[in-house]
Amino acid sequence: MSLFVDKYRPTTLERLDYHPHLTTQLKKMASVSDFPHLLVYGPSGAGKKTRIMAVLKELYGPSVEKLKIDVRTFVTPSNRKIEINIVSSNYHMEITPSDVGTQDRLVIQELIKEVAQTQQVDTSAKKAFKVVIINEADTLSKDAQHALRRTMEKYMNNLRVILCTNSTSRIIGPIRSRCLLIRVSAPSPEEITKVLTKVAIKESFSLPDVFAAKIADACGGNLRRALLMLEAAKVKQFSVPALYPFAVNDPIQLTDWENYIAETARAIVAEQTPKRLQEVRTRLYELLTHCISPELIMKTLMFEIIKLIDMGMVPDVIKMAADYEQSMRQGSKPIFHLEAFVAKFMAIYKRFLHQLMSD
Repeated sequence: MSLFVDKYRPTTLERLDYHPHLTTQLKKMASVSDFPHLLVYGPSGAGKKTRIMAVLKELYGPSVEKLKIDVRTFVTPSNRKIEINIVSSNYHMEITPSDVGTQDRLVIQELIKEVAQTQQVDTSAKKAFKVVIINEADTLSKDAQHALRRTMEKYMNNLRVILCTNSTSRIIGPIRSRCLLIRVSAPSPEEITKVLTKVAIKESFSLPDVFAAKIADACGGNLRRALLMLEAAKVKQFSVPALYPFAVNDPIQLTDWENYIAETARAIVAEQTPKRLQEVRTRLYELLTHCISPELIMKTLMFEIIKLIDMGMVPDVIKMAADYEQSMRQGSKPIFHLEAFVAKFMAIYKRFLHQLMSD
């Protein structure tokens, strides 16, 4: 049984529910012979990946949905073996180089060269080139990005690259200049409400407009999160028939990791000791091992903390979180920066409490 977010994901450009101007632009690009390299960027849950796959279907037809997953092994110059998961069809390959850390340059060079030099299995395809999709492109090292730039130039005749990222700030200028930038902005609350209502109709349950609007406001412009919240609310309501249908004052069901971070924030504010810092470190490790991104942990933890503290401290905490997020993006061990943020907040907050008591 599929989740709503997968079950009702649009597979063609015509079925996309918002940003019609962007749909028109992508459809025109897919119809011309000189299809460019793309840099698709925007916030999480805005629909970047959905649009990319819809463009591929427009380019190659339904056969592009016949996917296979392979595990490729590479050997570094120091004889270290690294593995990466690859999703591919006869027409494209999808990779996430951040999975291999600092060895992303080797993976980029070898895989893209291999794709560019391999002919399509289906010679009846509309386009003669293959496509490589690079997820989380902003996490690529500078060396990997320079290697990618050279490869894009060398194999332009039979290869197109689509970069998918939240922000263009860490993509080097030479790559940006070789790509057409496509910004996929977050859907508005009204557009999210429309999608939620459509899903509820297809699933044959009643969804009041006010409750749908509450989910749209709570999801922060992330449609994927909104659909997960709707499904969580539906599961809870249907498991307790007396609670159905949805009431206007029903609480929004947050994900487990959001509740976990909220508990962590309460623990930080409640006690500032070395023992508590050790406990928080364990909780941060737990979040990281469950594939919650470090940036999302930092952002959510900051927002949960500022709900619990004096308003006079809020600007300092926001600045501190921004500084540590920046250093985390430049470093290689997110746990160090997350823990440093927590430790510094504890020190500042404890000093604030002591000063408050002395006054």
